[in-house]
Amino acid sequence: MVNYKRFVQVGRVVYIAYGVHAKRIAIIVEIIDQNRVLIDGPCSNVPRRPINVKKLHMTKILCKLPHGCGTATVRKIWAKNKVDERWQRTVWARKLAKKALRAGLNDFERFIVMLARQKKNRIVQNYRMRKPDSQPKAIKPSKNKPKAKTVAAKPPRTK
Repeated sequence: MVNYKRFVQVGRVVYIAYGVHAKRIAIIVEIIDQNRVLIDGPCSNVPRRPINVKKLHMTKILCKLPHGCGTATVRKIWAKNKVDERWQRTVWARKLAKKALRAGLNDFERFIVMLARQKKNRIVQNYRMRKPDSQPKAIKPSKNKPKAKTVAAKPPRTK
C-alpha cells in the first residue's frame, strides 16, 4: 500500500480546479474547518479568500509558513521557495501546459499535427515489421571436442 503524503496542511501549495480562479496555484494559509481553508496566491493573482477543499488538488510542494501570516509574508516565502519554478518543473504542470497548447490550435495546425503523427506511426510500424538483417547463427559443435561414447544395449536376461 502506498502512503499518502499530500495532506491538507498550512503551507501546502494547491492547484485550484474549479471556480473563478481555476487553473492557478495558491498556498494554504489557514485551515478554517474540515471543509474550508484560507488560501493566498500573491504571485498567481489569487486573492486571499476561503475556499472549499473539494475545489483544490494538493501538490507535493510544501512551504513553511508562520501562523496567521499576511499576504506580504506569503509573497516573500513564495519567492524564497521558488514556488513558480518548482511548479513549472512538475510533470503535472507540463501536462497542463501541453493540454492548453493543444486546445489553442486552429484547424490547420491540428491537421499538421495529424500528419506528423501519421508519419511517426508509419516509421514505427515499418521498423517493427522489417525482418532483422542478420539472424543469429546456429551454434555448431566444435571439432576439437571428443564425442560422447555410445554404449551398446545389453540383451534381456532369459530364465
